[in-house]
Amino acid sequence: MERESMEFDVVIVGAGPSGLSTAIRLMQQAQENDQELMVCVIEKGSEVGAHILSGAVVDPLALNELIPDWKEKGAPMGVEVTDNQHWALTESGKKSLPHFIMPPLMSNTGMHTLSLGNFTRWLAEQAEAMGVEVFPGFAAAEILYHEDGRVKGVATGDMGLDREGKPKDGMHMPGMELHAKYTVFAEGCRGSLSKQLEEKFDLRKDCQFQTFGIGIKELWDIEPEKHSAGRVIHTQGWPLTEDAGGGFIYHQENNQIAIGFVVTLDYKNPYLSPYEEFQRFKQHPEVRKILEGGRRVAYGARAINEGGLQSVPQLHFPGGVLVGCAAGFVNVPRIKGTHNAMKSGMLAAESIFEAVTAGSEGTVELTSYADKFKNSWIYKDLHKVRNARPALGKFGMKLGTLYAGFDMWMNTLGLGSIMPTLKHAHKDNESTGKAVDYQPIDYPKPDGEISFDRLTNVSFSATNHEEEQPCHLQLKDDTIPVSVNLKEYAGPEQRFCPAGVYEYLESEEEGMKLQINAQNCVHCKTCDIKDITQNINWVVPEGGGGPNYPNM
Repeated sequence: MERESMEFDVVIVGAGPSGLSTAIRLMQQAQENDQELMVCVIEKGSEVGAHILSGAVVDPLALNELIPDWKEKGAPMGVEVTDNQHWALTESGKKSLPHFIMPPLMSNTGMHTLSLGNFTRWLAEQAEAMGVEVFPGFAAAEILYHEDGRVKGVATGDMGLDREGKPKDGMHMPGMELHAKYTVFAEGCRGSLSKQLEEKFDLRKDCQFQTFGIGIKELWDIEPEKHSAGRVIHTQGWPLTEDAGGGFIYHQENNQIAIGFVVTLDYKNPYLSPYEEFQRFKQHPEVRKILEGGRRVAYGARAINEGGLQSVPQLHFPGGVLVGCAAGFVNVPRIKGTHNAMKSGMLAAESIFEAVTAGSEGTVELTSYADKFKNSWIYKDLHKVRNARPALGKFGMKLGTLYAGFDMWMNTLGLGSIMPTLKHAHKDNESTGKAVDYQPIDYPKPDGEISFDRLTNVSFSATNHEEEQPCHLQLKDDTIPVSVNLKEYAGPEQRFCPAGVYEYLESEEEGMKLQINAQNCVHCKTCDIKDITQNINWVVPEGGGGPNYPNM
């Protein structure tokens, strides 16, 4: 069966904050200039927001620019932050660090703690009201090109294929081709198509590689007397001793907290499990007493861009652009990226609108987008903190934190230009040490009250995939997991995956083999990043598959 096609002025891949901000800004300009634009947004989640996961504490800076009357329009911005706390944890105690020693940019006062999924759904409503066509449940599986090499659009994945990729009787639906003058890739962190574009157009020729962390999160309903709406707590130290990362506890609406833990993916010990570190974090006496008497209501995980300014690739290529976390605009020490993601989409929209209204059919490369970025507050935001993450990789946790703090103060005082720009020390997958050089970590068993096993937690992500479909976690060489990962590194994919997707099984017929439980996948992309030989390639499953986060 041949694929049908649809024509648009702009196709946007991903209905997250950056993609929807792109769409809204495009339509605003069209209305302001009495122009007609056909704009389409496709989203691989079953609904808008189904795959959105963040802490989240959001800086409203970009929203104030995009939709100034957002309060009147009922934006679900949660609660305003009124209490900032930063804890340095030991195994049994804590020390609260005074905020006056931290650079002002680290303050969360005036920010909002909220469900980013609900906020994204609201953005989609605003976009649709302006005439944007939003299609959830359609995963962009293939980039389409013109004969001259320009991006022509994308094709959604086929539906109704069996495990061998063959059409199932009476169930097969070929994908749809979406053609556009310009295609915007807003896939989020480690997008499968964005990764291809970086390679095809050598978008990283003038920047460093990207680095990442994994954020693992639960939502809890807690006892009212323990809840303080607007309180934001960040932690550092225990349970991590050598690797970078830390915890967060955000008191949101309705006696609910978002609690989570971030581990940078350049950790060395192959026995480390980010998931288990999170479960151990919750057992700290100061954390446990917040959770006791409450109940966990949701779970999820997602990789996070941490490379900062040094790792922002070329943003434009023939026929399209990268926006949001597909490019990597997270401010790591602030633990915020939504404002930058939204603003990048707005800047891209302005460049696209200029080109389209000037008569371009996609032949003009959008170099003006890169210029707008360099002259924007996104660039200034990232420049101030450019050395925070590489300092940790270069000097270790303690000295790196001191260096990062000093560097940020120098930037705050207007003296940042005298500080050299540090480079990242190593790619995340290359930092993993061999098992022979490390001792296994004895993680405590989950108690079922505060800490939980992975598979039980995955059930709280509402993850679902059609089992009879091609595996979306592809091995380039199926011998490497046993011959390299298991033999030399004790099979770290068993531990770095927060959803129990990977496990080693032994049978008399096949011997030891890696089993991939793809139906458990929460689309965090950690395996695509941390796999030692980069043998795992994450591609999109059927549209609508994956987690179904209600309000993460």
